[in-house]
Amino acid sequence: VQLQASGGGLVQPGGSLRLSCEASGINLDYYAIGWFRQAPGKEREGVSCISVRDGSTYYADSVKGRFTISRDNAKNTVSLQMNSLKAEDTAVYYCATAFLTSAQAMARGAGINDWGIGTQVTVSS
Repeated sequence: VQLQASGGGLVQPGGSLRLSCEASGINLDYYAIGWFRQAPGKEREGVSCISVRDGSTYYADSVKGRFTISRDNAKNTVSLQMNSLKAEDTAVYYCATAFLTSAQAMARGAGINDWGIGTQVTVSS
């Protein structure tokens, strides 16, 4: 299994970024896939997850209304559109998969099989 993340960078407050994670070696129909983040000095937290198998999605309260997760089945890719970014969104963002797990459970850390290499998101003026 390989998870290839891309799309991080530096953006001003109020700006937008789009993260993408391409999964290879697995059939995402059987997995939840999503994004976690870890800011300096803080624990890793679930940001947004999606499971096609049971139709579930999860968004952390801090990103609801600003972030949107989506899947491209043809490309085996999940994307995270991040709008209205704030300084507190600054973190390393990680893509992960969880076999036969709901999005909500995955966001709590349950069932995670694989992690991608993190991508840095910095929101600063």
